[in-house]
Amino acid sequence: MTGLTRVARNRNATAYLAAVLVSSFGTSAMMLAAGIWVMSLTGSSSLAAWVGFLLWSPTLAGPVLGAIVDRARDRRRVMIGANAVMGLLLLLLLTVEDRTDVWLIFAVMVAYGISFVVSDAAETAVLPAAIATDLLGDVNGLRMSASEGMKLAAPLIGAGLFTWLGGASVAVLDAVTFFAAAALCLLLRPGPIVHTPETTPWRQRTVEGVRLLWKHRELRRIVFSATAVMAVGGLAGTTIYAVVDDGLHRTPAFVGVLSAVQGAGSVIGGLLAGPLQRRFRPHVFVGAAIAAFAAGAVLRAVPSLPVVAVSSVLIGVTLPWVLIAVATRVQSDIPAAYLGRVSGTVALLTFAPGAVGQAAGASLLALTDYRLILAAGATVAAVTAALCLRPLHSHESPRDGVPTTPNPAHHDESSRHAVTAAPNSVRGDESSRDAVTTTPPSSAAHREDSSPDE
Repeated sequence: MTGLTRVARNRNATAYLAAVLVSSFGTSAMMLAAGIWVMSLTGSSSLAAWVGFLLWSPTLAGPVLGAIVDRARDRRRVMIGANAVMGLLLLLLLTVEDRTDVWLIFAVMVAYGISFVVSDAAETAVLPAAIATDLLGDVNGLRMSASEGMKLAAPLIGAGLFTWLGGASVAVLDAVTFFAAAALCLLLRPGPIVHTPETTPWRQRTVEGVRLLWKHRELRRIVFSATAVMAVGGLAGTTIYAVVDDGLHRTPAFVGVLSAVQGAGSVIGGLLAGPLQRRFRPHVFVGAAIAAFAAGAVLRAVPSLPVVAVSSVLIGVTLPWVLIAVATRVQSDIPAAYLGRVSGTVALLTFAPGAVGQAAGASLLALTDYRLILAAGATVAAVTAALCLRPLHSHESPRDGVPTTPNPAHHDESSRHAVTAAPNSVRGDESSRDAVTTTPPSSAAHREDSSPDE
């Protein structure tokens, strides 16, 4: 029985993925509408750009928020509560009338970002207790496909609804999807999740997450490889307008076509991620994905539409593979008592670099040719791939210094069909495009792009 078939027959997996699907739709619609809303109220593109920054900013506090989530006895309730509370907060936007109320949109966007980080930390502990270890790669891949698929259509629907009925209507739509995600989370039936009462100060608990990640040799390697490639993804993403204008001699609107092609690649990549992760060691899978990304960055510099289209597909497929592999290894290898703080640390290390890469790329475009930027990015990615692909020495345990208490057994209807294989959040995305832009981090269920956008 294939992994996808087993996922379809697993109640926990289907409930989780349904939550991802519905909530990703609402998130994708709202993220675009929020910027348009601020722009229409103020006439300021600068203020509109703050929407993306405020949405991402809570990621910087990821390790601290994760440590707080680790103290919760029932992390499924954290997932449910985060979705329900966010739905209620979105309804506050019904009171927005003019530019003096823009602060409320900004406040809700910050809350949105916090909910992503909190939900993701809780999901990272719940999924291994609810789903067979060898299915985590498939579920994480399908989560990516669902969120990326929604991004192809939902923003257009959100923009149309905004034009027809105004921003409040999109906020209500998004609130409904949050409530629906909370209801679907009620259907999850995870096994017991280890909870260790903690009396240590929060600073020490936060540092423990960083220390645990560092001691896990293989996970440390793929996480820092992801850090590098996401920074390069942000850098490469800023060149897209120059590629369309100077390279392909098309209008700026053609960026939307390439973005759709890249999104389609991300959907395909998510579907393939689970089976491929069962065939390769994590560092080999991630290294190969980064090498393919480097090839995509090189192809993007070629002034040919078919070649650039292939580049968009390659980038769309490979960046999600890196994020999916990292998420799967964290869920599989980190003890449940530490998952929140490690998840928060990983979110910081994988999503903040995209913003740094974007800033660097925007500055460099004013000084040099876009092809040189792509060449530099491809070189960094190729070096990162080579370092990631180095074999782990036989005397090195991939988990040196990591607590050995395993994640508890999960309730999995399909476990009797489990295939012994190498193992690999509820609002949708780790994202997958080549620059981290306006989408929030990795909460599986209400997350726009956990990945870089064009």
